[in-house]
Amino acid sequence: MRRPSKTTRRTTATATAALALVLGATACGGTTGPASGGELSGQTVTVAGVWTGSEQENFKKVLDAFTEKTGARTVFVPSGDNVSTFVGSKIEGGNAPDVVMVPQVGVLQQFAKEGWLQPLSDQAATTAGSTLAPVWKNYGTVDGTYYGLYFKAAHKSTVWYAPEAFTQAGVSEPKSYADMLKAGRTLADSGRPAFAIAGEDGWTLTDWFENIYLSQAGPEKYDQLAQHTLKWTDDSVVKALTTLGELFKDKQLVAGGAEAALGTDFPSSVAQVFGPEPKAGMVYEGDFVGGVATGQFGKKLGEDAKFFPFPAVDGGKAPVVSGGDAAVVLKDGKNSKAGMKLLEFLADAEAAEVWAGAGGFLSPNNEVDLASYSDDTTRSTADSLITAGNSIRFDMSDQAPAAFGGTKGAGEWKLLQDFLRDPSDPQGTAAKLEAEAVKAYGN
Repeated sequence: MRRPSKTTRRTTATATAALALVLGATACGGTTGPASGGELSGQTVTVAGVWTGSEQENFKKVLDAFTEKTGARTVFVPSGDNVSTFVGSKIEGGNAPDVVMVPQVGVLQQFAKEGWLQPLSDQAATTAGSTLAPVWKNYGTVDGTYYGLYFKAAHKSTVWYAPEAFTQAGVSEPKSYADMLKAGRTLADSGRPAFAIAGEDGWTLTDWFENIYLSQAGPEKYDQLAQHTLKWTDDSVVKALTTLGELFKDKQLVAGGAEAALGTDFPSSVAQVFGPEPKAGMVYEGDFVGGVATGQFGKKLGEDAKFFPFPAVDGGKAPVVSGGDAAVVLKDGKNSKAGMKLLEFLADAEAAEVWAGAGGFLSPNNEVDLASYSDDTTRSTADSLITAGNSIRFDMSDQAPAAFGGTKGAGEWKLLQDFLRDPSDPQGTAAKLEAEAVKAYGN
């Protein structure tokens, strides 16, 4: 565990006090009431985001802490998954939110190019510059202007497993990709197929590809492919698809085979490992698997639900692929000045530690005390994210135009589903991916 800095210890105490206050209060709907006094007393900040359920409730605790600190009333408005359409319609209707939590780099870039965003204030940018690895600033910057403050991160290089399955098969956590497949075949021989794969959700297949590609080809080519300055027909892409195809074609490794995987969505894939009737020993996806395993199936992290880092492929470095939500301020919001004050609050460790204590959260902020997280497994994941520093690469499909990297039944999602069904022609799949990328990127 990293030693907490003086600033971290101070903000931990502040966040703990703020959290105690908000947990003792009641809130109605999506609003938090103003505290008496405070520099923003009498003002309202409207925040839009995709979060629902426990994520939304925990983010409201962060907004409550902001209210306690500033006196501002806050309103959270669910945007639905299509943030771009939601925000565009709100701007057109003259009812734009002040702040939007944007889950995709491509959408943030679109907003900036539409002229919808305000640059970060000097205070927010300065704080972020000292607490975030430069890579996070890069992903929040468009054409040299810093717009997006990354507040919540996802660690998408974690392989989750049922410890009892590993014990029964006599296998341990693998240190290389080849060892992971070998361990998977041993699991299958002991009676439980290796991987539950959520092939119905095409985004999970892009994550498989991205981890293999980042480790095998390296960060420079990963960046080039993400920007489509490298063609999808490049030998490095064909090699990564060939590696992924070795997994997809092996019936010992894919629970139920390809067709069953194509009928399995993400929550069901977690259920196949941690549910009452387990059908697989492992499920690859992000740190959020742990939240499903504990919240829906009552598993205890670190005991009956564990993970190991996605292992290095062919002697490369172990990959760290991340996702994240960036806070941006809209020019057309009714109170964008107070909205920027919220971003200044979110840039500080105090805000992140509120949600860290509530669970289901990782912060890219290196000043957040690991002791703020509620369990050792999450602490380990958070530490891995921070330690990766600038070697982190953002989810490639989230950087792409939505037509290629974010549309159900189209683009990369659909072509990788087709490849899961029939992985016999990696070169042909690469050519189809390139054709779709050309249409989406326009180059």
